[in-house]
Amino acid sequence: MLDFLNKFSEVYRVTERDSKDPNKVATSVQSEMGKLYVVATPIGNLDDISPRAVQTLKDVSCILAEDTRHSKRLTAHFCINTRLRSCHEHNEESLIDWVAEQLSSGQDLALISDAGTPLISDPGFVLVRALREKQFDIRAVPGPSSIIAALSIAGLPTDRFVFEGFLPAKKTARESYLAHVKSESRTLVFLESSHRILSSVASLRDVFGDQRRVVIARELTKRFETVLDGAAYQLVSILEADDNQTKGEFVVMVEGVPKSSDANALEFELKSLLEELMKELPLKKAVALASRISGARKNEVYSMALELKDREGA
Repeated sequence: MLDFLNKFSEVYRVTERDSKDPNKVATSVQSEMGKLYVVATPIGNLDDISPRAVQTLKDVSCILAEDTRHSKRLTAHFCINTRLRSCHEHNEESLIDWVAEQLSSGQDLALISDAGTPLISDPGFVLVRALREKQFDIRAVPGPSSIIAALSIAGLPTDRFVFEGFLPAKKTARESYLAHVKSESRTLVFLESSHRILSSVASLRDVFGDQRRVVIARELTKRFETVLDGAAYQLVSILEADDNQTKGEFVVMVEGVPKSSDANALEFELKSLLEELMKELPLKKAVALASRISGARKNEVYSMALELKDREGA
């Protein structure tokens, strides 16, 4: 009780002294709270961790880890003796109150995922959002990210890109989803696992077309790091021919549709529409419907349909 009264008196004196500056009052009170550090960890090569990340993990009272068994290898390597507690998609909501209590008592905590930057297709969003709504102090300790690392070496435009996470597992859902982003002008970025990489790239080829440029970054920063770059049909052939290229963890990047002119963009959209209709309807019906939807002349659409049909038969 005496310790509590002394701490209260100290906060009161600071608050009273700075009462004319509400920003200083808020800072003084907040300084009594603990902080949650969202810490990026290596995606493969352990040397990629920052000195600040190591020191933070040593200094906090507890590390919230996606898989404590996996993270123990990291903490043991860097002689980090901080206790670990599981925080994954199935329990993070139930941890909110406990974490809030720890922070309120002045304890600093860290949040890590199995690899890379937490919350990016990893657990933590539910927890961080709830704590931010409660006005807790959350700090980023930045570092490795497979998405940024892959983009930096892909040779694709990076001034604008969109991260789409993992594609749907089922072929029908996956190809339906891809059809919605087919005309996206930004570079598309996906994550994929070893047991679906071949089928996913095949879906990219089937929906986006044989010639769409695709870059696959595999096992980044690890021993068997590989980058494959080429037309979609070429990468499917490579994956089919070499089982080793289907092992590991993957970042798949797809070049967006060039927006060289409005006319080109409209032509591309019309071709995309026509391709989808031709999959389900006889050629003449597909042409008539595409012409009606787009407003393009029927003879122009018919010529485009014949060109697409010839290309498929080639």
